[in-house]
Amino acid sequence: MEEFKKKSAADGDKEIVFSKAIKAGKRIYYLDVKKNRKDEMFLAITESKKIISGEGEDSQVSFEKHKIFLYKEDFEKFMTGLQQAIQFITDEQGPAEPSFKEKETPTQEEPSEGLSEGEIKIDIDF
Repeated sequence: MEEFKKKSAADGDKEIVFSKAIKAGKRIYYLDVKKNRKDEMFLAITESKKIISGEGEDSQVSFEKHKIFLYKEDFEKFMTGLQQAIQFITDEQGPAEPSFKEKETPTQEEPSEGLSEGEIKIDIDF
């Protein structure tokens, strides 16, 4: 078993130190922070899309995956470009509609309707 670990590390398997999955319809985006052999971290972004081929009992499910690797020296340029692309789409087509509604909680500066500043509303359902 010890030999297997050494061999897989020698083959370039990367250690995942943080992972976040984002479900979006038929797609799932994975944000994985990995370490290379030099202990340097980088971001691996994976898009996984569910593909169903055939119909009924003959249908088969597979996943189409696309990956990009983003290194820390490129983070700032990538974020600037991503923000510009998102802003362009927003300017052209308006803001995106959320696919789900999260229950919004008021901030400290914005008290809920009917409450004066400093009051706390507790809503408990049984």
